[in-house]
Parts: sequence; structure tokens; C-alpha cells
Amino acid sequence: MTINDILNNIHPLPESSANKLKKYITEVSYPKNFCLMEAHKIVPYIYFIKRGIVRAYATTEDKDITFWFGKEGETIVSMKSYVEDKPGYENIELLEDCELYKLETENLRKLFNEDIHIANWGRKFAERELVKTEELIISRQFKPALERYKDLMRDKADLIKRVQLGHIASYLGISQVSLSRIRAEIK
Repeated sequence: MTINDILNNIHPLPESSANKLKKYITEVSYPKNFCLMEAHKIVPYIYFIKRGIVRAYATTEDKDITFWFGKEGETIVSMKSYVEDKPGYENIELLEDCELYKLETENLRKLFNEDIHIANWGRKFAERELVKTEELIISRQFKPALERYKDLMRDKADLIKRVQLGHIASYLGISQVSLSRIRAEIK
């Protein structure tokens, strides 16, 4: 996915504003299993996924809990770092070799002050992240695992083929055995 597609999917920018923003974006590649972001550290970057799949997870005493998957076209951001310049709570692990676009948050903040179109783009970006978080919370609180799995199949069917079932079970808040039962029930 191109950076133009990703940026415009968040919110369309005039060409001159998009060009200003793209001057600060670089392409990077990292291997599968690379930890892109670590909990309890400030992350001064935003990433956009050109190719690959990632997961966000938090660690408890005895296990990792996956709470988000990202794929091509999506944004990887620690909102706590982005908004408050404070350490985030999530770890981001690459589940495939990934090609990413990288943007330093400080450069983005400078552009917010220089270009109203980029400032509006940043507002739309934050609003979209908030809505995604709200949808995730509502899904976890009010939908049973079967319905959450069906939502995952509907919204991100390719993840089922590309992500380990253990991560999917963790994301759904169930055991792998329960996930196997759900998958058998759907077939």
C-alpha cells in the first residue's frame, strides 16, 4: 500500500500539504518477531503499515493478552506517547516481515503548527483511533466470543489465515480449545 493511499484514507490532504508531510516519512523494514514498541517506554514515532501484520499486546504475570491486530494500510501508534509524551502500556510485535512508513511525532507536531490541512489531518487521525478503541471496548464488554470471532472473519478475514490461532484466541479473550470449538461450530 502506498503512503499516499494511507494518508488519504485517514483524511484527504491537498497535494502541497501531503508533500510537506511526506518529506518527514521514511520507509523501514523489520523482520518477523521484531518488537517495534515496548511497554513503559515513550515511542516518538508513528508507523503506517505498507506490508505485513502486527499485534499489540499487554503482558500480565502469566501471559500476553493480544488486544489489536494491524495490517496493510493501518497505523501503529502508542496513543499515550503520541498525545501525552508518556510511556505507553502496549508492546507491538511484528507477526510477519514488515515494510513500514515511519514518521517522527515531533516533526508531525511542528507541521500541525505550520499547516492547517495537516493539523486537520492529525485531528481526523486521532478521532479514528478513538473510534477504533471505543469499538474494541464495546465489543469486548458486550459481545460473546462467537460474535467477536464472526466480526473478525467479516472485517479482517485475511488475519485468520496469517495469524497464529493462539494470538487470535488471546484477542477474543478465550482459550485455544474454545476457539477450536467456535471454528468447528461455524463450519
